[in-house]
Amino acid sequence: MNTSTTVSTKIPRELKEKMKQLKIKPAKLLRKAIEDEIKRREAEELKEMIDKLKPALDKVSIEQVVASIREDRTNR
Repeated sequence: MNTSTTVSTKIPRELKEKMKQLKIKPAKLLRKAIEDEIKRREAEELKEMIDKLKPALDKVSIEQVVASIREDRTNR
């Protein structure tokens, strides 16, 4: 079951009138804008986490990674 909640905001009357004239559906537009902002911020957080891990990852060579994968496969 999909649960929803209501989020409201105040906008200038002129803006609402223009939206009505242009047949813009605020709910759909706001939902998309919020989803896009969440994706952008999550991507930002991931980038920051990668940047923090990068120094440690730079110390591991490709050869070490390959050897570790091969060892794991032979132990199965």
